[in-house]
Amino acid sequence: MLLLNIDYIPGKKIQALGLVKGSVVQSKNFGKDFMAGMKTLVGGEIESYTQLLNEARQIATKRMVDEAERMEADAVINIRYASSSLMQSAAELTSYGTAVRIVGEE
Repeated sequence: MLLLNIDYIPGKKIQALGLVKGSVVQSKNFGKDFMAGMKTLVGGEIESYTQLLNEARQIATKRMVDEAERMEADAVINIRYASSSLMQSAAELTSYGTAVRIVGEE
């Protein structure tokens, strides 16, 4: 599956199949959350949160790709990511884009 964050596939004619999305709500581990709070006192990257968001992004992307495959798409274009905090200990990450089928050369 070709994944692009541009709205076309260079050199290809495409047929839009529709919007596809993937979403995940990921909760923080209390122990990691406590340590992250301590990290805010000294500054620097909070690696456990970086890892949490990377894992959430991978899950959301896979769910988006799975939906595109069910539509028999060749690619997902114009991919975007959005995140939001649902409550103090959980965040939602969503990926979305346009599923397309390659129909020829330009």
